[in-house]
Amino acid sequence: MILDPDTSAKITRYRPRQAPAAWADVAPLVRSVVTAVASAVPYDVERLLHITASLALWAEGSGLARDPDTWLRNEVIDAYVLSRAADLEPTSVQTYRTWLLRIRNALAWSQRGEATPARLHGVANPYSPYGDGELAGLRQWAVHLKGQQRSDALALIALGAGCGLQPKEVAASRGCHLRRRRTDEPLLHTGVTREVPLAVRAGWEEVLEELARSAGGGYLFRPRRTAAYSKNLIGSWSLQHRPPGGLPQVSVGRLRATWIVQLMTTRLGHDVIAKAAGLGSSASLARYEHHVPPLDETTAARLLRGATQ
Repeated sequence: MILDPDTSAKITRYRPRQAPAAWADVAPLVRSVVTAVASAVPYDVERLLHITASLALWAEGSGLARDPDTWLRNEVIDAYVLSRAADLEPTSVQTYRTWLLRIRNALAWSQRGEATPARLHGVANPYSPYGDGELAGLRQWAVHLKGQQRSDALALIALGAGCGLQPKEVAASRGCHLRRRRTDEPLLHTGVTREVPLAVRAGWEEVLEELARSAGGGYLFRPRRTAAYSKNLIGSWSLQHRPPGGLPQVSVGRLRATWIVQLMTTRLGHDVIAKAAGLGSSASLARYEHHVPPLDETTAARLLRGATQ
């Protein structure tokens, strides 16, 4: 398999943090597996190296044969992810299993000299972002609600448009999750797992700090609920609280899409955006690209020129 020089260099240089002595024994096999599958699976090479190395070291420590075919058997994958269950969120356990199964399948196709099977289903249709006027209208509507309705509406909108959270993450968010390391630093959401610090968008910091002070250690959204999460927790609220005047319904999916598109519009690196969004790969952002307005000629020229000395 011929890879680009950058990918090849990452594979060659990779070494786990605090690598045990066994790493020297399994490293060549890990690198060969990742080299074989890197172009056949939709994951960053760093993720492939991390998950394959973790599995290999676990298998070595468990006394299994030093062989990728053994590591990637169904029962071995299941035993490995179960061994990580105490350290990972339930969704992360499933994600690890999915990654390893994709690696196993891609490796089998590579060894047989076959191309990766074609996708026979369409790409999921992403939510459309709100327009600037729609988002401003929803915020104004929420501000003028009373009591708990106001807090719930602002929490939904701010956590979606200000942090890009998914529904379960919105539901799990508590006031104590929002904090600043120092008073002059960004407001961070610390209640979700991301590869980069999840900084709140500047325009939503004041709203979320107000809500966090009121909520304390309680939930920001529907704090008096008895269940941590249910499938209709957010959807039922949105159905019962419809904005007037032709404004669209509040949708966490559309708020998250708005957050993603706004970040893409700033030309922030897609890898950083994907990590902040909790996506497996920056390739997932391609579905939002048509919502990003093109650069005008002046801005394009300035960015291409770069900073002057």
